[in-house]
Amino acid sequence: MVLTGLSRRAAVSLGQLWPGAQELSRTLSTGSAALNQGAPPPPSDQIEVFVNEQPVKIPKNSTVLQACDAAGIDIPRFCYHQRLSIAGNCRMCLVEVEKVPKPVASCAMPAGPGMKIKTETPMVKKAREGVMEFLLGGECDLQDQAMIFGSDRSRFVETKRAVEDKNLGPLVKTVMNRCIHCTRCVRFASEVAGTAELGVTGRGRDSEIGTYVEKLMSSELSGNVVDLCPVGALTSKPYAFTARSWELKGTESIDVSDALGANIRVDSRGTEVMRILPRLNEAVNEEWLSDRGRYQYDGLKRQRLDKPMVKGPKGLQPATWSEALLAAASALSSVPGSAIKAVAGRLADAESMVALMDLMRRLGAGNLVHEGGFADMPSDVRSTYTANTTVAGIEQADVILLVGTNPRWESPVFNARIRKTFVDGAQVGLLGAPVDLTYKYEHVGSDPAALAALAAGSHPFLERLKKAARPAVIVGPGVLRRADREAVLKAVHDLCGKAGVVKEGWNGFNVIHDTASRVAALDMGFAPSAAARAAKQPAKVVYLLGADDWEEAEVPAGAFVIYQGHHGDRGASRADVVLPGAAYTEKSGLYVNFEGRVQQTRPAVPLLGDAREDWRIVRALSEVLGKRLPYDDHAAVRARLADIAPHFANINAVQTPVWLNGEYIKGVEQLAKAAPVQAGVPLASSIDNFYMTDAISRASRTMAKCVQARQQAQAKA
Repeated sequence: MVLTGLSRRAAVSLGQLWPGAQELSRTLSTGSAALNQGAPPPPSDQIEVFVNEQPVKIPKNSTVLQACDAAGIDIPRFCYHQRLSIAGNCRMCLVEVEKVPKPVASCAMPAGPGMKIKTETPMVKKAREGVMEFLLGGECDLQDQAMIFGSDRSRFVETKRAVEDKNLGPLVKTVMNRCIHCTRCVRFASEVAGTAELGVTGRGRDSEIGTYVEKLMSSELSGNVVDLCPVGALTSKPYAFTARSWELKGTESIDVSDALGANIRVDSRGTEVMRILPRLNEAVNEEWLSDRGRYQYDGLKRQRLDKPMVKGPKGLQPATWSEALLAAASALSSVPGSAIKAVAGRLADAESMVALMDLMRRLGAGNLVHEGGFADMPSDVRSTYTANTTVAGIEQADVILLVGTNPRWESPVFNARIRKTFVDGAQVGLLGAPVDLTYKYEHVGSDPAALAALAAGSHPFLERLKKAARPAVIVGPGVLRRADREAVLKAVHDLCGKAGVVKEGWNGFNVIHDTASRVAALDMGFAPSAAARAAKQPAKVVYLLGADDWEEAEVPAGAFVIYQGHHGDRGASRADVVLPGAAYTEKSGLYVNFEGRVQQTRPAVPLLGDAREDWRIVRALSEVLGKRLPYDDHAAVRARLADIAPHFANINAVQTPVWLNGEYIKGVEQLAKAAPVQAGVPLASSIDNFYMTDAISRASRTMAKCVQARQQAQAKA
């Protein structure tokens, strides 16, 4: 049997405990890479040990704990975590090793060839019982392990200590009397999140974990410490005392709060979403989740649209589906197709967008845009708007240049990947507005002039890109929203050509997005036709498909507005007809993340009131209009998507894009000349408030508390 190794970061930290940690780092990194590709490490890189007299083959310099895991032996642990450095302070993983006089901490002990490990001897049992006597019991992993490995009596006669609970903000609740000082939260904050706000103060029985001075946890990944805590000292504040685990139904889905598409589990009770937890996916989010994706779920039950509405003399009034569809159809059929505009929102699924696109074409309407700008961005070459290195592949980069992006806000989990790459030795440069990314970087410049200077070779960072074996350039969504987008992108592509960012076996050009639906919209060609771009005719009827962040110019003052969505946000307040749709937790829908991976949501709770799935609403409207769409079930809609772009049929897979850098440059030269570079305008992120980016997060009270807490913290600072 074979197991994966520790991260290089964990092995480096282990170097303080025993010599040879650097060799462990190199060996385990090689072993992990091979296993991730489905192939075991070469025999020469393996050793054989014996666990309870059972032979086990493991990578060289693995730990004793990993050897036991490979043998299928469950070793109790509190402080050890495979993604964090080794602390070795809980002592729960004690085992006996032949010829070693005392029990050893298996997480910090390197395994040697022929080593004989014993996990069930009287020495081990007594050692574990002794450790458990020092620990508290409760409703958590600690209680379970106390029952299995603990003693039936306690020799502890001193007064139990009491620790004051800490205020870490509106997301993480503390019950510090339960804390056993495993330091998982401390190591996560320091190593993964990069904020280093937690630490241990005091000594002995006076030791406490906290933030030194009372302050808000500023990390956008702070909720992950709840998952890491083995004893319930850190819990979810919004979820506290709302449900029991046995009451919940878990549904595997994906997060749509950003464009990464983190894998999640939606826990629901009846018709209500009770909590959202991350789901393990090494290729996308590992086991982390952003705070917005984790805690915005309370917005799913507020300001919801559950009935069709039609505007009358007294404003929007409830109506039947027949009345609402007839009103929408009457408006669409009363104007020519050139006077109709459709805007897809940031949370729209692929099925609803393709249905709306097909309906608009049957009406002769070619003015299709995706909210957030860059409607005229060429989408014929897929490699120009996706992360070609892939999310997991960015860890292989040795030099990274960020252009006009703040990944800490645009995709916090992806930013943690970049930080991991930095900790493992990669150099990072930022070309754009200076921001705190949780890791050190070289600030190359702020505006397009600095980009031109870099491409011209007047900055030494270009030489670093050239000399790198695996250089990577990451372009942010803020660049795509600029008026001089094509000129900036042309400069970026010129830079990539000079620096050799794309080479045999490696494509280091990446574009990340800030909305879950954008890549799917580009893939299917949800964009204005050439005739619509040339005409620039003001729309008389505007169809908003969950669009709440449109520009004022996109919706003329006198236009008839049809809003289809699930929240009473900005779009619904402007609407003449409201068609209630489904939120992402109530439907099965396809989304494409910024690396081009097709993933799907699944219904965790039933539809609210009279709401319907979005593609079914468009299908029903097409029939009322006399322009019936040729699909009647979900499978037919997805078949239509696969006809447009075959990769829609490959769920959870990434299709390697074809790189046509030269062809792209030729295609945008005229556009670049028409909109020259805006000198002096910084290349900045498109997000100015991490906690409120869409209709769901804006309806969330928890996110509102986060905004308030962040503002108060900034005021104190």
